[in-house]
Amino acid sequence: MYRIMELMTRIDIPKPGWKMKTGATVLLVGSCFAEEVGRKMRRGGFDVMVNPFGTLYNPASIAVCLDSALSATGDFSVDENSELLFQDGTGIWHSWMHHSRFSSLSKRDLVERINRTNSELSDCLHEADVLIITLGTSIIYRLKATGMLVANCHKMVDSMFVRERMNVSDITEQWTALLQRLAAVNPRLKVLFTVSPIRHKRDGFHVNQISKGILLQAVDELAVDYFPSYEIMMDELRDYRFYADDMIHPSELAVEHIWQRFQDTYFDNKTKDAVAKAEKEWARHQHRTLIL
Repeated sequence: MYRIMELMTRIDIPKPGWKMKTGATVLLVGSCFAEEVGRKMRRGGFDVMVNPFGTLYNPASIAVCLDSALSATGDFSVDENSELLFQDGTGIWHSWMHHSRFSSLSKRDLVERINRTNSELSDCLHEADVLIITLGTSIIYRLKATGMLVANCHKMVDSMFVRERMNVSDITEQWTALLQRLAAVNPRLKVLFTVSPIRHKRDGFHVNQISKGILLQAVDELAVDYFPSYEIMMDELRDYRFYADDMIHPSELAVEHIWQRFQDTYFDNKTKDAVAKAEKEWARHQHRTLIL
């Protein structure tokens, strides 16, 4: 009898103890891969918030972002004297913990944007059904002058920063406390971790592998729900045709494959059908009739 050849190493994903419901409120925080998944979820009809502070790559920056927003009183509300704020040589004000989309010529405007976003994130953490954390690297940066953690270097000179690599215990200690606090403010919240399949070329591929290994071990020791995005990319999609032109980022085909595996894991048939319908509706609205 003719036997069909298996041409892919299939990653075994354990069945989770919960499923995601249609229209659930989902917060995604982490690397730029979180943006890809968030875009898919939004098109699928979920109520989604993605990276309110901007892309965050390391566990420490992500934890600070979430922990700072958990208090209803706004522990992370900043004023114009905050050490987070600085002005570059062009007169633009930035925050060391926020994406450049917050940056402004007005210091007051920057502060208002930060506080407004922090309030929105706080509300989301108290109300969300699912929190998806996408870890990218265990490498962190600190300001050399103060030792303060920096989430965004805003293209400032390298000599201003100290580069460090977190170890497993650093990550697990910080996240154990944070997960307990999340559970206290929102007991129904499901927290799901994944490790980004995007390699950090700047650190060198050897350092990238060590960094990813630290993240994987830390997540394993935390004993949390985990979706193997990294493993799917490395093993199921072990071919450069699944990479974008830079040979680093996953191609659209690869992202779609990972998205399908995600649906198979966390959606029941009813949710899958609803997502498919929402995606078709989204595609229909994107269509533009060509007028000759």
